[in-house]
Amino acid sequence: MSRIAVIGAGTMGHAIALVYALGGHQVRLTDSNPDTLARAQGLMEAALATLVAGGEAPPDWTGAHLGQAVTRHATLEETVDGAEFIVEAIIETPEAKRALFEQLDRLAPAEAIIASNTSQLDVFPLIPERRHRRAMITHWYTPPYLVDLVDVIPAPGCDPAALDAVEAELKAMGKQPLRLNKFVPGYVANRIQAAIGAEVQNLLDEGVASAAEIDAAIIHGLALRLPILAVFAKADFTGLSLMQSVMRNGSYTPPPPRRQSATLDGLVEGGRTGVLAGAGYYDWPGDPAALFEARDKRLIALKQAMRQIGTMAGLERDA
Repeated sequence: MSRIAVIGAGTMGHAIALVYALGGHQVRLTDSNPDTLARAQGLMEAALATLVAGGEAPPDWTGAHLGQAVTRHATLEETVDGAEFIVEAIIETPEAKRALFEQLDRLAPAEAIIASNTSQLDVFPLIPERRHRRAMITHWYTPPYLVDLVDVIPAPGCDPAALDAVEAELKAMGKQPLRLNKFVPGYVANRIQAAIGAEVQNLLDEGVASAAEIDAAIIHGLALRLPILAVFAKADFTGLSLMQSVMRNGSYTPPPPRRQSATLDGLVEGGRTGVLAGAGYYDWPGDPAALFEARDKRLIALKQAMRQIGTMAGLERDA
């Protein structure tokens, strides 16, 4: 798969394009919004500079090199012409995705693999059935050039050879594909993250602890062990009989499902929407681009440390 097309140049699309470019592929990138497409080059160059400085990309890669590996195109037809692998990374609405898949059915080569980056939608009913043989979900996490997990879910009737080829290429680029047996909203990591999010938001709303205190509990408690032991290896070290007793005692009751939080609603209504706004749960003064760069540098350092430390759980356990 040397010819890649990425549809959507926003937060995920431009970053996925960068990953494939660094993997040695020729990438064509498009977006229905010309401004978004125009910004993509600068965003990729900034991410590339951080990767090069951190030793996670070849030192000879420059903006000019990137400009040759990833070309931007105004039309969908031009973008997918001759493409072997097509990534859909547009907005999360069924209507928009259905319309795009219908266009791809007309414009894309018959043997092209179509992969959706949807984070929650069951897109397979939106894809023309005759395309299912070479259709799948490949769900990336942000930022894709640093987070290695990629969920892989086949469309009904998907050719196993197509899945194998995609997974092999992901592994060749240093990613960790996780093939799921069936579609489930949120996949694995996002479902776990959602459960944590529901609990911490409940703790905050109930006044049990502040946002900083809850984060401190995660950083100094959960987070130290998770990269090494994850969940099930930690249970093995704790002892499964104790885990069984905790479950039977019913000492923990998850918060009831809900669709809003008074704390979160108040922050958003007050304009505290996150880093780009200068504040969210925390105050974030300064240039947002510098803050994202600082985040990425820390993630690079953590990844490099974990390569040296190793893990005792998961698909690459070295115990």
